[in-house]
Amino acid sequence: MATHVVPNRFQAGLSRRHFLETGLAGAAMLSLSRPASLQAAAASAPADGFRGLKVGIASYSLRKFTLDQTIAMTRELGLRYLTLKDMHLPYDSSTEERKAAQRKAREAGIVLMGAGVVYMGANEAEIRSRFEYARDAGFPTLVASPDPKGLDMVEKLAREFDCRIAIHNHGPGDQRYPSPIDVLRMVENRDSRLGICMDLGHTVRLGQEPVGVMKQCARRLYDFHIKDVTAATPAGKAIEIGRGIIDIVGVLRALLGMRFADHVALEHELNADNPMPGMLESFAYVRGVLAALA
Repeated sequence: MATHVVPNRFQAGLSRRHFLETGLAGAAMLSLSRPASLQAAAASAPADGFRGLKVGIASYSLRKFTLDQTIAMTRELGLRYLTLKDMHLPYDSSTEERKAAQRKAREAGIVLMGAGVVYMGANEAEIRSRFEYARDAGFPTLVASPDPKGLDMVEKLAREFDCRIAIHNHGPGDQRYPSPIDVLRMVENRDSRLGICMDLGHTVRLGQEPVGVMKQCARRLYDFHIKDVTAATPAGKAIEIGRGIIDIVGVLRALLGMRFADHVALEHELNADNPMPGMLESFAYVRGVLAALA
């Protein structure tokens, strides 16, 4: 499928600057428009401007920072949802450390949507250890890249632990799961706990039209990594949302139309030492688009 990179009439009529200004103004109003007496309540349930979508962060975006800093930065961005990478909660952590991470997030008003990307081989002991990790930390979903040879065991343990597996596609160069469609073919006849984490950028870098892929995978789409890229080719690079070639308007419209109830996670791969400006810009753009779609 060819990627749709030409802005549609709606997108062309409203500029990137308009989306950014609208999103930044909305984000500012979140903190400035509330009476002081409502600040405590807002801390646990902020009006985030995402129209019911669970927009948050894949913590790989904040890979140079500690768990405490990551939680604080998530709050600073006006977000409630977070998926943890293992640098923020190592696989060799203790049960108590895993429970403590969940408590820290909960006390900060953050919902831990899962962990990932979690890599798994075909060894039963390793796979089981990842499910124990999810159980101890209270993760409902593992965004994962399991060895296809281990999928029978992954399916068995997903049932045993009642934990969803959202298999992440990594685009060109991924010999196992380049596209969400490849994941769908592998899981559609398996237990319903096995599904897909669609990486928007990697899907477009394959030359696939993302909205069509989203709709084809909708029944097994359990997580979504939102991002933008510079080109719809393997050479495409990560860039702040709204600066690239992806039809973000169409993608967000599709998510709203699907009433997507799972995590829409920004996986920000730029400037690991100072990611906040780019993340702020990306979320402002998303908020602006959603405001315009209202």
